[in-house]
Amino acid sequence: MKTTDKILQLLKLRGPLTAKTLAGELALTTMGVRQHLQALEDTGDVNIEDRIEGRGRPTRYWGLTAQSQHHFVDRHGELTVQLIDSVKMIFGDNGLDQLISHREHSAFVEYRAAMAGTTDVPSRLAVLVELRSREGYMATQDEADGAYWLLENHCPICAAATRCLNFCRSELQLFQQLFADIATVNREEHIIEGARRCAYRMVPLSPQVP
Repeated sequence: MKTTDKILQLLKLRGPLTAKTLAGELALTTMGVRQHLQALEDTGDVNIEDRIEGRGRPTRYWGLTAQSQHHFVDRHGELTVQLIDSVKMIFGDNGLDQLISHREHSAFVEYRAAMAGTTDVPSRLAVLVELRSREGYMATQDEADGAYWLLENHCPICAAATRCLNFCRSELQLFQQLFADIATVNREEHIIEGARRCAYRMVPLSPQVP
């Protein structure tokens, strides 16, 4: 993988980063990373944000632009939108809802089978992260203040979700069903609403035993 591609991957997974942080992650010099960032800025894939962090000069962060999305999986968005419009035209909104419900049920069966034997949030979440990453969501997990997080740094069905928000509603319901016996699940960040990622907060119904 080219260095520029690695930089794009890191910025997608972690959000805006400094050249120094990127250099540490990639085992490169800060100057070398800046050269790659400059090239990405020239192509319109990254932009700059100077943040004031305490005293002294502002710290420069590099983040992805909307244009950079073409570097990541898009699941043939244009075709998907056309199919959605066709389903609505031929079968109406009810037909589209049935299609989404069928997709949700199929995913539930597949995911639940993969999660067999997991009885706590971290282990079940780890399986979900692996499944979603395979599907192009660039998923990661985190833990903070007694809650667990599913972080989806890319939306491979963004075109479909933008045209029909019921896809997003269905995915939230899917996660809620999968964790219903051990945690509550809420979406706190949403790509469709302008966030950098989709973030789902999972709060265990009982203390988790390591």
